[in-house]
Amino acid sequence: MTDVLLLGEPMGLFSATEYGSLKEATSFNKSVAGAEINVGIGLSRLGHQVEYISKLGKDPIGEFIFEALEKEKIGTDYVTFDEINRTGIMLKNKVKDADPDTAYYRKGSAFSTLSIKEVEKIDFSKVKVLHVTGIPPALSESVREVTEFLMKQAKAAGTFITFDPNLRPALWSSTDEMLSVLNTLAHYADVVLPGISEGETLMGSSDSEDIARFYHDKGAKVVITKSGSEGAYVSEKGKATVNVPGFKVLEVVDTVGAGDGFAVGILHAYLEGLDWKAAAKHANAIGSLQVQHAGDNEGLPTKTILKEYIAKQNR
Repeated sequence: MTDVLLLGEPMGLFSATEYGSLKEATSFNKSVAGAEINVGIGLSRLGHQVEYISKLGKDPIGEFIFEALEKEKIGTDYVTFDEINRTGIMLKNKVKDADPDTAYYRKGSAFSTLSIKEVEKIDFSKVKVLHVTGIPPALSESVREVTEFLMKQAKAAGTFITFDPNLRPALWSSTDEMLSVLNTLAHYADVVLPGISEGETLMGSSDSEDIARFYHDKGAKVVITKSGSEGAYVSEKGKATVNVPGFKVLEVVDTVGAGDGFAVGILHAYLEGLDWKAAAKHANAIGSLQVQHAGDNEGLPTKTILKEYIAKQNR
């Protein structure tokens, strides 16, 4: 039985080793990046069985990523290779007290050619949770079709569905298209995980109650709205919204991957049978751990580290 099934594009990440702009950088470290792969790594480290749907180029970066997936114990049964199109890559500069600049090279990548034919035999009766973000449907029309197809299949099979809008406006042809697609996909989700600032774009308000109401009306049983240092707002349909405070962070090293860490906490707690308030607490904890580390997934904890971190913050 697969605990969580993910769909996403992993990329080769080249992170500058010295401070400055990307134009000035001359030395980089190579690793793996991508919102969904971050979630997969986090869940695997916490002991969950994860499978990953993706498509890589048959090239050195694709082979590097495939080996990284195996090293992190992420299932690769649904990862295929493309002999023609290449694996996407991204560059990131090194900064001290701000969000890093990133440059993506993913247009026409192997993953962007993924089709329904390549995923139609997935048996959702053997999947506990399907986790989807708003990034894959932005990459191509065919991947957009795959995303909705998988969510429909999961819904029909009774598989639990979580959806993180994870806005990437630069990947879409227009804001209207982005809103139409993402808010349509939200119809299939049991849990929606928007950011409070994303609400303004997605439905016209940054008020947590308005955001929750909007997605409850679309069918979500639970809406957990991320609010940075303020923590998260948990809204279960028919119940009062609860604020779950964030964790204190003395120094923010890199904010990239914080939202993915948050999703890891929600999914982990759900699979452990915890309530949604506890889920938000775990999500806040992992998000705060991640921002204290450089890199997209270096701060994602094991079960022991997570338990000790929460206990320490509770003292």
